Amino acid sequence: MHANILSFDMPTLGAALAALSDAELDQLDFGVIGFDRETAVCRYNAVESSAAGLSPQRVLNQPLFTNVAPCMNNFMVAQRFDDADDQGVALDATIDYVLTLRMRPIKVALRLIADPGAAVRYVLIRRQ
Repeated sequence: MHANILSFDMPTLGAALAALSDAELDQLDFGVIGFDRETAVCRYNAVESSAAGLSPQRVLNQPLFTNVAPCMNNFMVAQRFDDADDQGVALDATIDYVLTLRMRPIKVALRLIADPGAAVRYVLIRRQ
């Protein structure tokens, strides 16, 4: 699947993201943050890097909810991933959110994606 045909709202987006190279992730028109079971960021695309003003070197291998995006370390975002993991169920939820760290508050849509067997979970960011 080519990155230029993927959309933020695509039903099977989690599986499609896993198949993309880092260069293909950079072609998407929304932010992508992928993180592992220990919450270390392992995928970070150019759209998110530019919008957040954080370089991949500063973000990769850092804990998402404490070092990179502590504004998401709450029941609306981080806890949903924990709950899905604890229950062994898939997570695919889109929520309206306001990002506040290192920038003026900005309204976004977040899509939270996790599958029980997948090594990488995703927070997708569509700025409005």
